[in-house]
Amino acid sequence: MRTRRLATALLLATALLATACGGSDTTAGTSAQPKSGGSLTWGVETEPTTLNPHLNGQSNTRMMLRNTYETLLARTQDGGYVPWLATGHEVSPDGLTYTFTLRDGVKFTDGNPLTAAAVARNFTTMQDVAYSGGFSSGPLSNLGGVSARDERTVVFTLKNPYAPFLDFASGFDIISPAAFDKPQLKAGGPEIAGTGPFILDRYVKGQELHFKKNPDYNWAPQNAAHQGPAYLDELTYRFLPESSVRTGALTSGQVDLIEGVSGNDASLFEGDSDYTYQRSLNNGSPYTLYWNATFGPATDEKVRKALNNSVDVDAVLKSIYRGQRTRGWGIASSVDALFYDKSIEGAYGPNKDSANRLLDEAGWTAKDSDGFRTKNGQRLTIELVQAQSTVRDQREVLLQAVQAQAKQNAGIDLKVSYVDLGTYAELRKNNTFGSIANSDTLTGGIDIENHWYPSTSKGTLNYSRAGDPELSGWLQAAAATIDNRERAKQYAQLQRFALVDKAYGLPLYIPENQIAAAAHVHGAGFRPYKQLPENSYDIWIDRG
Repeated sequence: MRTRRLATALLLATALLATACGGSDTTAGTSAQPKSGGSLTWGVETEPTTLNPHLNGQSNTRMMLRNTYETLLARTQDGGYVPWLATGHEVSPDGLTYTFTLRDGVKFTDGNPLTAAAVARNFTTMQDVAYSGGFSSGPLSNLGGVSARDERTVVFTLKNPYAPFLDFASGFDIISPAAFDKPQLKAGGPEIAGTGPFILDRYVKGQELHFKKNPDYNWAPQNAAHQGPAYLDELTYRFLPESSVRTGALTSGQVDLIEGVSGNDASLFEGDSDYTYQRSLNNGSPYTLYWNATFGPATDEKVRKALNNSVDVDAVLKSIYRGQRTRGWGIASSVDALFYDKSIEGAYGPNKDSANRLLDEAGWTAKDSDGFRTKNGQRLTIELVQAQSTVRDQREVLLQAVQAQAKQNAGIDLKVSYVDLGTYAELRKNNTFGSIANSDTLTGGIDIENHWYPSTSKGTLNYSRAGDPELSGWLQAAAATIDNRERAKQYAQLQRFALVDKAYGLPLYIPENQIAAAAHVHGAGFRPYKQLPENSYDIWIDRG
């Protein structure tokens, strides 16, 4: 076997999506020695739809869950790996066998030890569609089996070489094997034990999550800012979905820090010595409008191209976010050093004349009394669906601006619908939507696979319903090699085909996170590589 060993190195209300605090201290101006003790209150934008880390697909809420649940390896800023629950890993020369050696002495907070059998059960249970639903496809579909060679060694056998597997397996949250027999399993909660530095002990729906310190914790990843138990004694996340409410809670001292700072509010904290302000672009896929190529008017390629030409994305972002957000162009985030293809920038863009010419050619030549284009008496309407649980970062205002431009510049009726999770699932199942807006913070090319494999197989987020065989060909070629330059070449071809040639989607912006904190808060920052807010392990309080 060829060894790839890892370097050892508020009184206010409800909400939605966050994603983990800890790691190295990136807070400006930290001074003195870290202090143990005290409590911290975060104001967060999004409430988790489930507290089970396996079933939670909300990137922003993982900030909270990472306090309790941990992974085999941690990432470095450049995308490398360092030990965490595993001390190292090996990959066989044929790319079919991955072997992880587990750290000794790790315990779940329910008292059970971390063993290879426990890790294996997490993965095999996740393969069961009755438990995980759509999460059982994607990377897991390449897993032939997982077994415990001995108490400390877990072995994964793949059906075929699959380059993203290490990214997936190393970042998969491990829960106690006892959790699988708990009635609370799918909803998550205090019964579902992890190995993390904090123990989830209270959840008040619509209000808050409360954690207490795990006094036995002593297995932080090598690149954490310290080892041993967390500094804080307790930790509370309050769900405050309104940006202005979060800002007011911080400035009035009701919370210690907040995430999800609006573009308008950033200036309140930048340069003010009473606060620190940080922002970080996420890895993964941009927030994109995916046009359904198999339902409604967007089945016509000319209509899709007209949609893309009708929106001046740069102007919209500047108007909504006051220069505080970054334009998205491709199928990957611009911070993805491995797979972002910069040549896509400027390859398409706003063109009012082209949009109208394309719609004329597609037969949408008449207009109704409201100024919308029609054909055979039917209005050119595209229903853009947004799950209510992922509305954050002023996206509702952003979509209103996009909607206005589509009408003004091309006479397109872009109807925006906000729906609950049940309705969202039903629309997807029945394929009765015109467009879905989505972003994804998965890495290693898994985010690209989710969006561009056929929706009937591995494309769990293929909202354009694109099924061109070329797309699967490029994805398969990328997954079959560990040469990242070759993988990037395949993704670049897919990107130009999907966005320029076929106009299956319109990327809007690169999701980012912002943290504003009172000056007494130290150690808050972002997770390396993923660049989401990190858990609260390294945070400490100094009130002077």
